[in-house]
Amino acid sequence: MQKFDTKVQYLKYQVLREVAKFAWEDTLAENVLGIPESIVPGRKPTMRCCVYKERAILTERVKIAMGNYKDNDHIMQVIDIACDGCPVGGYQVTSGCRGCLSHQCKEACKFGAISFDENYVSHIDKEKCKECGMCAKVCPYSAIIHLKRPCQNACKVKAIDYDENKTCVINYDKCISCGACAYQCPFGAISDRSYILDVVKVLKEAKADPSKKVYAVIAPSIGTQFTYATVGKVIAGIKKLGFTDVAEAALGADIVAINESKELLEKGFLTSSCCPGFVKFIENTYPDIVPYISHNPSPMVAISTVIKESYPGAKIIFIGPCTAKKAEVQREEVKDIVDYVITFEELQALLDSRDIDITALEEDTLTDASAFGRGFAKCGGLAVAVKEALKEMGHEDFDLKAVSSDGIEECNLNLIKWSKKVLDVNFIEGMACIGGCVGGAGCMTHSVQSKVMVDKYSKQAQSTIADALDNLDV
Repeated sequence: MQKFDTKVQYLKYQVLREVAKFAWEDTLAENVLGIPESIVPGRKPTMRCCVYKERAILTERVKIAMGNYKDNDHIMQVIDIACDGCPVGGYQVTSGCRGCLSHQCKEACKFGAISFDENYVSHIDKEKCKECGMCAKVCPYSAIIHLKRPCQNACKVKAIDYDENKTCVINYDKCISCGACAYQCPFGAISDRSYILDVVKVLKEAKADPSKKVYAVIAPSIGTQFTYATVGKVIAGIKKLGFTDVAEAALGADIVAINESKELLEKGFLTSSCCPGFVKFIENTYPDIVPYISHNPSPMVAISTVIKESYPGAKIIFIGPCTAKKAEVQREEVKDIVDYVITFEELQALLDSRDIDITALEEDTLTDASAFGRGFAKCGGLAVAVKEALKEMGHEDFDLKAVSSDGIEECNLNLIKWSKKVLDVNFIEGMACIGGCVGGAGCMTHSVQSKVMVDKYSKQAQSTIADALDNLDV
């Protein structure tokens, strides 16, 4: 069995597996209320008040797994009753305060929030504190710390708010659907909406009518997941689920690398368009930079377009590490090209819902993308691919000045620098997740060796982009 990073992920997987299992059998309606009990029969409460609340929370998880939650289209959802209402600590004085004579903290505070007791130990008045952080910066003992909730700390676009009960609330005007908050929440109170039932329905329809085609498009970060089996066996498992065939999104990356290089030659400056979280961040925060976003689609959309043109009416399911992809397929220009998105977590649940042991299957193969296309899975891979594409097109003389932004904070920093004309680049690659796609919230495991694993997987591919595109066979 695949090892998940956390028990929260495993619990989510269990719910998805049970929902899918009953959906295959057409017995979901009569079994849905029993899923919480089947997963944790007689479970004792953990940090909850009682086992009844545990089951109530599991019922909410079932609703998210079924895709019908809170009657809206937002991908990231908060399970209100699961939120622990973690302390919103702000800046706090720890026991490290020595009651020194310099009192630099008080001098630095412009709001009169610092006072001292009879032992000269600092105290912060929460009513006056504006959380500017100046006291923490000047304390010689580093005795003042800034406490944040895990979800708030994980969200680098400041989309996490709280209601009057200190329950987490998502500000969807800022949210980029990256899923970082969901992955970091210790109680699993934030989750991405699932479309696993839609995928089961499509696969069942294809089984009943073989003329209906269903294609899976698999992200290149597949090389870092399913560590208990080879990629070839995973592909065999996907086909056993009922998919007509499996295509590499990395082939779409090869298409993007060529076309984006042409666009760069024409315009002189671009930001990448591959990461939907990065694109959404620019749209939300830097509207003046929107015209500079590459007009090329993401690799997912590029290869899916080829498939749809070859097989009109086919259904396409993208499988990858990214929760933001679920938001991308809602975009007007994408919704008719890619039908549904599921994560690697959901793929594992689908396989197990059909009792498919991929380790027992014979090796299958993926279409041959290039090593550069597969390299899109890690931060910096796109910039390397663009450089290679320019070389293969005979434009080695073009002075590519690329910067790769690892995580949304670096994306923000580089966009600010470029806006202020202090960053001499002509191509900004943006990855919302740390490490790139290998750090996506929909990954089952986030290994420190992910980049090495991507490189190893890439070495099994075509050596040039041209070779990959020449052999493109839908």
